[in-house]
Amino acid sequence: MKITNAFIRIADDSTATMGVVPPEKPGKPTVARMHYELLSEHPYEYDLDSFNFEIYCRRNDIPQAERDSHREAFFSKGHPCMRASPLTKTHGFGAHYNGAGKIAIYPVDSIAYQKLLNDPENRVEMAMRSKRPAPTGQSATKPAVAHPRTGQHRLHSHA
Repeated sequence: MKITNAFIRIADDSTATMGVVPPEKPGKPTVARMHYELLSEHPYEYDLDSFNFEIYCRRNDIPQAERDSHREAFFSKGHPCMRASPLTKTHGFGAHYNGAGKIAIYPVDSIAYQKLLNDPENRVEMAMRSKRPAPTGQSATKPAVAHPRTGQHRLHSHA
């Protein structure tokens, strides 16, 4: 399934008020950093499949000459869309899929983000939450209680 004319807005549990570039870390770059570098350097060049495959190849140090041999195995499984990207979940970037399904990112504090969010041509979806919401009627601040027989901790329930 090809995603087109869609805008992924930041997650509702994100605390980002502006686009924050994922930090560089020693060793291999984080997934967030790889997503940021690829999409900021190549806006609207990758569709979702080619983007995910490129990230996979970079994470696994697969040289260009060997990529064809990995392609079939990679595409035999499902892969996440930009709703699951750390950029849209926590770093304050929206992701836009144009009419051809090519992806670009926009910081939440930009005019372009607001235009894409309000563009009637785009289907707007929210990025996935980073944390599960607290169950109805329970607060995340309730103490964890050990089960009397197993000793495992769980949230206290008044049911």
